[in-house]
Amino acid sequence: MTGPAVWVFFYGSFINMDVLEQVDYVPERYEVARLHGYDIQIRPLANVVRSDGDTVYGIVALATHADVERLYGQDWVGTYLPHPVVVTTTDGTLRPALCYIAPGMEQAPPDNDYIDRIIEPAHRYGFPDWYIQRLEQQRSAEA
Repeated sequence: MTGPAVWVFFYGSFINMDVLEQVDYVPERYEVARLHGYDIQIRPLANVVRSDGDTVYGIVALATHADVERLYGQDWVGTYLPHPVVVTTTDGTLRPALCYIAPGMEQAPPDNDYIDRIIEPAHRYGFPDWYIQRLEQQRSAEA
């Protein structure tokens, strides 16, 4: 890692280390975390929207600005903009972080393989069953 690092909250396929490695980003430090006051939508990519009664699970990781540019600069990703948030790690620590949110996304059914790239690490990280069920509910009816 070169350059100053910032905490970034990842909630979609970027919680998957295999996806991160495709752009040569392997976080030196990361923790499971949750973002209160938001809900996850996958249409066709993951995005978060404000929702008072919901919580989004993911990881918070140290990343340089160059790392983030490589991740969010990929052609398939689209436009995501950084927003300051405060996440809660599993030990209860409040951590300021950047969360990348798409200001608008063309609505389309998600690809089930894309959802698999989120659900597999969600199980490994120990996300709650209700949250994994929430992810599963967003699968496309076309298998």
